Amino acid sequence: MEAKSRTTSMLSFSIGVILLLIPDQITKLAARHMLKGNNAVPLIPGVFELQYLENRGSAFGMLQGQKSFFILMAVLMLVIIPYVYYKIPLTKRFWYLRVIAALFLSGAVGNAVDRILHGYVIDFFYFSLIDFPIFNIADIYVTVSTFLLIILILFYYKDEDFAQIHIFSKS
Repeated sequence: MEAKSRTTSMLSFSIGVILLLIPDQITKLAARHMLKGNNAVPLIPGVFELQYLENRGSAFGMLQGQKSFFILMAVLMLVIIPYVYYKIPLTKRFWYLRVIAALFLSGAVGNAVDRILHGYVIDFFYFSLIDFPIFNIADIYVTVSTFLLIILILFYYKDEDFAQIHIFSKS
């Protein structure tokens, strides 16, 4: 019974990651075709606009031109996150952790797909009011999942909860 539940859980995880990748990749494709080479498109003038950017770095433009490093990190995430997900107990208490894992992996894979296909990540959301760095849906996934994980670690999960996740054991 446990093996069947784990298989179902991993299948749900995989489907979730794929479903989350779809809006990320569709919006990047749309941005590439409609925004590249054009002026920014204000959605809320002076506040929020769509502006095409080819980001060859990471968040806030750091680590420019390190394509191989980012692809290696994505490959590591493709191995580590599903493994950790598999080890998370299948109880209701850990549901949030499973969702966060899918959200984070979707973001990592979404940007890795761009790096592999184009050599850069397509960013296009821009909060001009605060001059916030331009970002995309995959960035939102990574940021939201990281924020939620921190909140859950600080206020929801206890040490004994994490003791149930046997990452380095055969169970």
